[in-house]
Amino acid sequence: MNTEGLFDNHGRPINYLRLAVTDRCNLRCFYCMPEEGIKYLPKKLLLSFEEIERLVTLMAQMGITKIRLTGGEPFVRTDLMDLIRKIITIPGIQDLHLTTNGILTAPHIPELKALGITSVNLSLDTLDRERFQTITRRDEFEATWKSLELLQQHDIPVKINTVVMEGKNIEDLHALVDLTRHKNISVRFIEEMPFNGGDTHYQKLNWTYHRILSHIKEKYPELIKVQDPANSTAYHYQVPGFAGTVGIIAAFSRTFCGTCNRIRVTAQGTLKTCLYDEGVLDVKKLLRGNFSNEEIKIELMKAFQQRPKDGFEAENKRMVTSANESMSTIGG
Repeated sequence: MNTEGLFDNHGRPINYLRLAVTDRCNLRCFYCMPEEGIKYLPKKLLLSFEEIERLVTLMAQMGITKIRLTGGEPFVRTDLMDLIRKIITIPGIQDLHLTTNGILTAPHIPELKALGITSVNLSLDTLDRERFQTITRRDEFEATWKSLELLQQHDIPVKINTVVMEGKNIEDLHALVDLTRHKNISVRFIEEMPFNGGDTHYQKLNWTYHRILSHIKEKYPELIKVQDPANSTAYHYQVPGFAGTVGIIAAFSRTFCGTCNRIRVTAQGTLKTCLYDEGVLDVKKLLRGNFSNEEIKIELMKAFQQRPKDGFEAENKRMVTSANESMSTIGG
């Protein structure tokens, strides 16, 4: 096992893998995909659980210590809990996290707690049922809210992920902040990104990190800055006396790239060393080819040593498409 750590060509540590287990989702959030959905990959084109286990084992040997399972919606994939049980036992993996919309999550929460899941990120863009249905194109608010309550009851650390969208959920921002009054959770507001599976790639974002912060302070002028965890993508704040915290993620502005410690593998097995690149290595081909574990690690290291310095450089280097694929395809 690598005890010295894994670093990219800019000297940044890499210890965090965001791993998409499926491109399928049971919601149709307009900022993620078109209303008719996207063309899902046939199952044979997705990494199998055995391939995922092998890949995570190799990356753990290289220095990856933190895994986040994403989708699509991870629980749409049958027997996800089997994969979680395997990953949790891989030597070198210290933290296993999960991002979910909560619709299918509730029945699994007791076992997630028993297995020692580190935390759960819950996608929730509004506290209003009608707005939830408008944004997601599905009437599933109650299922998501039930999962939030159960996660809290089982004392699993929770972060709520809210994409800030003009004309869609601005009236919810203050109410979401107020959730942190009595709940020890982190509500994170995320700048909307262009990954909606369409052909619109806007050049200007109205609700930037600074505007989101200013809007929150209109109701909570006493909001204070608190310490950000190492390699955090969010800037963290707290209303004095509140149990939880508020985070703002400048995902479109890309102000956190200098400390980025994360890489991504999509459901079809494509390595992305930056959210904004178009994929830099076909890991699935290596896993299914006649490549030894050491040969695969060499190819991974080559990719890590050609990492762009930030999301703007990665986007500029895209050769085939603009950065507008569905986040469900990328891995949320």
